[in-house]
Amino acid sequence: MLQVDAVINRRLASRVALIDQIGQYIISAGGKRIRPRLVLLFARALGFDGPERFELAATVEFIHTATLLHDDVVDESSLRRGRRTANELFGNAASVLVGDFVYSRAFQMMVSVNRMRVLEVLADATNVIAEGEVMQLMNMHDPDVAVDDYLRVIRFKTAKLFEASARLGAVLADADLPVEEACASYGRALGTSFQLVDDLLDYEGATEQLGKNVGDDLREGKPTLPLLIAMERGSEDERALIRHAIEHGEVARLPDIVRIVRSTGALEATREAARAEANEARCALEALPVSQFREALLDLCVRSVERSS
Repeated sequence: MLQVDAVINRRLASRVALIDQIGQYIISAGGKRIRPRLVLLFARALGFDGPERFELAATVEFIHTATLLHDDVVDESSLRRGRRTANELFGNAASVLVGDFVYSRAFQMMVSVNRMRVLEVLADATNVIAEGEVMQLMNMHDPDVAVDDYLRVIRFKTAKLFEASARLGAVLADADLPVEEACASYGRALGTSFQLVDDLLDYEGATEQLGKNVGDDLREGKPTLPLLIAMERGSEDERALIRHAIEHGEVARLPDIVRIVRSTGALEATREAARAEANEARCALEALPVSQFREALLDLCVRSVERSS
């Protein structure tokens, strides 16, 4: 990861001062860096240790960073990773344009690896992520969203880049197609599990732990799984309260909604759904030879579900 950080800092450099300033602000906020870790771990698990893995690990982090810059503008977010968002600090226009720069720099980086399969995987991923963003926008303030539609958004918007990151490790190692697909399955399931836990933490965690404002999903009118389950299990009055909050992005009665979500068992049901996805990811690892890298990937499955931030 130190090598990846070195690539990130080198590749983020620009002759335009504002790009440098915003880019460094976003990258220095840290984050879990799970996507670049997947590139590194799968490459090593399959016997590849060339320097290209650092370039591609940094590339997927750039794609992720660009989506965050754009997401925060769309969602009007003011806090991420415990700090003010770039749009809050520098304005929406600067955030969108620097997000475009980071995206385009990611494409320069993937071209430098000079492998058509890498371009196919990442071009497909970025297109699917954009579709997921639009699907989520269409679902906003709609309390009647089906669970399957909610999960489809997760798989497009979040899990797709996890999937691509895992697949890239196999591509670098020239793994055969069944192994590549197993790696992709792991990434897709892990990414889904990760987002499910993110969604439940919006009603379980504290602002200090999460690094974002508790209740942000509700404020944005996002009908996430905890709310959908709570509406399904709650009383008529409880269901009406949650529906109204989703439709209007209202957080005035957030404590009441948190109480309903907890009392109906919606949080534990959501975590169970995340555990099922993590278990699917674990099963996919059977296609890999035993190694310390596979063990680290198994450990990620556990951490993705049991985390509190």
